[in-house]
Formats: sequence, C-alpha cells, structure tokens
Amino acid sequence: MPARFRAIATPLTGLWELERQPIGDERGFFERLYCAEDLRGWGHPGMIVQANRSLTRRRGAVRGMHFQHAPHGEWKLITCLRGRVHDVIVDLRQGSTSLRQHHAVELSGEGHRTLLVPPGCAHGFQTLTAECEMLYLHSHPYVSSAEGGVRPDDPTIAIAWPLDFTDLSERDAHHPLLSADYQGIAT
Repeated sequence: MPARFRAIATPLTGLWELERQPIGDERGFFERLYCAEDLRGWGHPGMIVQANRSLTRRRGAVRGMHFQHAPHGEWKLITCLRGRVHDVIVDLRQGSTSLRQHHAVELSGEGHRTLLVPPGCAHGFQTLTAECEMLYLHSHPYVSSAEGGVRPDDPTIAIAWPLDFTDLSERDAHHPLLSADYQGIAT
C-alpha cells in the first residue's frame, strides 16, 4: 500500500507538517485525512473526539492564537479545505527548547497539507483569500474553562503576518501579551 502521509519535521518539537498523498485519475482524487495508526508514529494518541469546521469570509481576517490548558490539552489536526491561509503555531510548552518560537506555513484547499499540532501550542491563522474553510480534528473536547490564548500581535512572538488585519475578534484582540519571563504552560 502506498504511503498515506509524508511527515515533514518543523523547528518546533512534536509539530509536524503532514503532506497527504492523494491517489488520482481523470475523475479527481481520493486522499486520507486521518489515520490513527499513522498518527501514533508522530506522537498523536490515535483518537479524535471532536471535529470542527470554520468559515472565514474576508481576506486578511485573523483567528487565534488559541490553546487549552492541561489537563484538557489537545492534539489538533488542522486542514484547509477551501481558500488559502497563513497558518501559525506558537510553542507555549513549559520546558520546551522552542518555547515562544513559532512556525508558519501556508495551507490551502489544493495544497494537500495538514498540521499535526501537539498540546501546549497555540494555533491561529490569517486568511489570504476570501471564503476560507478550515477543518479541525481534536483529541480532546473543548472545555471553556480551560481555554487560553495569546495575542496574534504579541511583540515577543513577532509573527510576520502577511497582510494587515481586516477582522480580529474582541476576544482575540484582548488575549494577554507574554511577559519577558514567561515560563510556558504545563502540558
């Protein structure tokens, strides 16, 4: 059987870019979006308990940077189904060698790429086109009391967003900034 994913390591330990391997013919293609057996090899616990889909209408909109505190930390599989986004992961894990560092990648409906994000990392994205649809597969259900976030314009993280922000929710605009002595979150 051909490989279903090609894993690409990133500078953030435990964060993987998964290049899906579509099988195509004149009708189109078929590709696997999730396989517990394969994902266990990259640290994922092998179960999905929640699936979410988002639609962001305007180009330049930013969603994020979101995470859940332990013991509700979650693995996420993040896929763009339609449009193009500048997707960003920030390492917030206490004791991590890449604490406060971020990794950005373009995800698109045509790009056949998924991010596998470990617990303790914040996620957000900016739409590069209008009408962007995202799919999120979570290893833990959402718990509102465990919700956390950091501001997408936090100067200590220094994310180089490609566009001026056109939309940013009040909640995301008011997440805290990281202090100079920020030690990370427990995972």
